[in-house]
Amino acid sequence: MAHNHAHPGHGHHHGSSNIKVAFFLNFGFTILEFIGGFMINSVAVMSDALHDLGDSLSLGLAWYFEKLSKKGSDRNFSYGYKRFSLLGAVINSVVLLVGSFVILSEAIPRIWNPEAVNATGMIGFAILGIVVNGAAVLKLKSGNSINERVVRLHLLEDVFGWVAVLVGGIILYFFDWPIIDPLLSIGITLFVLYNVVKNLRESMKILLQGTPAQINLDKIEERILSIPKIESIHDLHTWTLDGTYNILTLHAVISENLPLEKTEAIKRQIREMMAGLAIEHVTVELEVPGFECEHEACSSINSD
Repeated sequence: MAHNHAHPGHGHHHGSSNIKVAFFLNFGFTILEFIGGFMINSVAVMSDALHDLGDSLSLGLAWYFEKLSKKGSDRNFSYGYKRFSLLGAVINSVVLLVGSFVILSEAIPRIWNPEAVNATGMIGFAILGIVVNGAAVLKLKSGNSINERVVRLHLLEDVFGWVAVLVGGIILYFFDWPIIDPLLSIGITLFVLYNVVKNLRESMKILLQGTPAQINLDKIEERILSIPKIESIHDLHTWTLDGTYNILTLHAVISENLPLEKTEAIKRQIREMMAGLAIEHVTVELEVPGFECEHEACSSINSD
């Protein structure tokens, strides 16, 4: 068996501290939002508070798992701790799903029975939300890690959400249209739900070891079969640990019984090919005609 053990460099030391600062900024403001949204009777502010809570959870979990992933593999988790980030994503999604339905149950009845909202307070929170989330975005601007890029995008979405609340607050300040508040709330909450469902689907596909979206199995097979001496391949599997670190295993049948140095050269060539296809960990088993696939699983998995 041949293994490619080259793990990608993390380079997340600065990312961890940047995420930490953004987390405390966001979480502190989220608590203030829930209290303030309740006091000024605005479900739009409460909806954006829910959005910020989701991002706070994402930031906190990203910060924790950023540090945890540095542990690498051990006896308990031979592939390392990368997949723990998926646990964080699922927890985050469940919290946001429950919160979204609570917000919707409060906002929808208000369409038919709008309640008075403190427009000045709504405008104040919106400005504060733009400033706090904007500061968090700037803090993560220089970061290059995947965690930082994803979180930065979420915080940027928050800025746009607060711009919408600001516009709604200004309209309410000049016009007596209290229905604006629940409509804004429902719009923001539906946006949150859309992203939650999308992220949950992606997380579940990874947990169920689905083929990564960016990997084309036909192209992999075509490239490997172009190598001289390889007659066929089977038992081809690929999955991802966390959405970025991809793994491939396969059995390849070679045309003749080759010396060890030549089989190692074939394995090395396969590993180099796969590195160009965003696959970091490759396991190859070479077989000769007449001795291929002695296990029942081989013939049953690749029947199509």
